[in-house]
Amino acid sequence: MSPETSHTSVSSATHVADDAVGVPALNWYAAIVNPRHERKVAEKLTALGLETYVAAQEELHVWKNGRRRRVQHVIIPSIVFVRCTELQRRRIVAMPFIFRFVVNRAADTGTLRRPVAVIPDREMDKLKFMLGQTDCPVDFQPVTFRVNDHVRVIRGALTGLVGEITQEPGGHHTLTVAIAQLGCARVTIKPQDVEIIS
Repeated sequence: MSPETSHTSVSSATHVADDAVGVPALNWYAAIVNPRHERKVAEKLTALGLETYVAAQEELHVWKNGRRRRVQHVIIPSIVFVRCTELQRRRIVAMPFIFRFVVNRAADTGTLRRPVAVIPDREMDKLKFMLGQTDCPVDFQPVTFRVNDHVRVIRGALTGLVGEITQEPGGHHTLTVAIAQLGCARVTIKPQDVEIIS
């Protein structure tokens, strides 16, 4: 079963030299988009001449009325992989259907800002191979944030708010802000709306 993917040549920005021969390097990046809009965003980016990949797997879906149909199930929600140059990525992130790109949280830059994560080609190849070859359902365990992580809201009405991630009995995550001597205020938070801070 082949995952949803598109392969289109990418136009290079000739005035940016990223490798030994002066040709801009093409890297895989993970763009964060609205849930259930992964395929639409990938189509828009492909129309711009970019190579994209949505991690999806074909599965049999059975509706309540008994109707059956094989559908593409996205296994990494809200993520569209894009292969492009750094210059192209900076242009893409300004598009209204792209929230931001996944950052490298392991990088210590000495500042609160983290560099954008580059997904190694070998990891992309493994992911594509796994989704393309197995008949068993593939599960993806995100490591967006963990309980007790300190985060900053970077999108939406609460942008700039800093708090701590907690987990409710129902399993959903909340952003907790402590109020000295009183207690704490909590609000449900989406993974794509926050970034981890030191």
